[in-house]
Amino acid sequence: MSLESSSSSEKKQMGSAGFESATKPHAVCIPYPAQSHIGAMLKLAKLLHHKGFHISFVNTEFNHRRLARARGPEFTNGMLSDFQFLTIPDGLPPSDLDAIQDIKMLCESTRNYMVSPINDLVSSLGSNPSVPPVTCIISDGFMTLVTSPAASKFGIPLIHFFPVPSSALMAMKQLRALGENGVASLTDESQRMNGYGNTPINWIPGMKNMRLRDMPFFFRIAGSDDTLFNFIVDTVDKTNDATSTIVHTFEALEPDVLQALSSMIPRVYAIGPLHLMIDRLNREKLFASKHIECNLLEEHNECLQWLDSKEPKSVIYVSFGSVAFMTRQQLIEFAMGLANSNQSFLWVLRPDAVEGDTTTLPREFVEETRERGLFSGWCPQERVLCHPSIGGFLTHCGWNSTIESLSAGVPMLCWPRFGDQLTNCKYICDDWGVGLEIDTNVDRDEVERLVRELMEAEVGKKMRSKAMEWKKVAEEAVGEKGSSSINMEKLLDEVLSK
Repeated sequence: MSLESSSSSEKKQMGSAGFESATKPHAVCIPYPAQSHIGAMLKLAKLLHHKGFHISFVNTEFNHRRLARARGPEFTNGMLSDFQFLTIPDGLPPSDLDAIQDIKMLCESTRNYMVSPINDLVSSLGSNPSVPPVTCIISDGFMTLVTSPAASKFGIPLIHFFPVPSSALMAMKQLRALGENGVASLTDESQRMNGYGNTPINWIPGMKNMRLRDMPFFFRIAGSDDTLFNFIVDTVDKTNDATSTIVHTFEALEPDVLQALSSMIPRVYAIGPLHLMIDRLNREKLFASKHIECNLLEEHNECLQWLDSKEPKSVIYVSFGSVAFMTRQQLIEFAMGLANSNQSFLWVLRPDAVEGDTTTLPREFVEETRERGLFSGWCPQERVLCHPSIGGFLTHCGWNSTIESLSAGVPMLCWPRFGDQLTNCKYICDDWGVGLEIDTNVDRDEVERLVRELMEAEVGKKMRSKAMEWKKVAEEAVGEKGSSSINMEKLLDEVLSK
């Protein structure tokens, strides 16, 4: 069903790129139903809208309800007439209002249930005279089991969008080969950091000095009947179903992997960082969809005023994303390590961050850090990372967080938990020279030592300098003649030519 709401003054006949409303290209954007994927797809959708596309953005009903709670029930008021939100059911049983859905169940639902709702939605758009004919489906790369059948059935060009780096995509494409090459999966966390985790994986195209510990999470617990393992393997096996593939990265960051990937997948376009592309258009006052947001968690802006009171590069920002969990003991070790480091910190701490327990912190920690620490709800992370008071980022290495940190010139302390985060961590620390890794088990003494190294020591200064170099390169990539901007135009030429 459509959830579009528009003011009459916005119902204009010409799009932002001059297309007549009847001939506008029409992109149906289908993210994987998780916060980071939705956010990345929305940025891409806004850029396509700026280029003159009619956008149909598809969320699950569950996530749309979360969105309405986070942004208010009238969040679609004032929506542009050519940017609509649509919903499909996800087939899962009802859950808590703001609970994170079980990932395995979501994967199974994607595979076994969502194909029919997507087919019905695309069919309804095709018979709706009030919207232009569908030009293409922009599918999250992890929704291919749903979108490939729809694109094939209706004869619509399919474009894959991977909101992960090309290194993670390449590594995922090798998961089946690990077993075929006789590499046994990691069965617990301790194996990752010991000798077995350092087993070299030296045959992946475009990727050097890889170890088993650097491979995506899905192999560490995988078996031949593992739901996540099979879902990822079957998903990335469909990369050739698309006419084009967008990877959220930029060419200078991953040249070797992109080149290798382009020999395996036709028409690979590195387009990013997406938020910098949007920022440039905002500065030029060219961006009609600036007000359209899709954050499933309510943002708290008070932290920005608190940061204004701090010295430059004096605060470490701590956030483990929207889905990562920790144990109660890991929470305590992080807290006491931060306390003992004597550094100022801004910590985004979700109420559900501790699996099966509350996020109550030790009294001695609260008393010790009262004057130099701030706890916040979900915050505007891009603005936080660009604030001059931020000197480092303690992160789970999700790709949105990683590319935002690189774009802001902020070095990282890495505690990867899931998915592509382990591969991202390897590149952050070893290839891009902007991070240090924290042991999986978390020890307060190690946390204290690494926080001090990042914020005060010579190694931290070198990483900060390197991060600033990457910031400059990222900004160049999204410039008018930068690689990402050129790749966007090439992609559009290809789509529109069809």
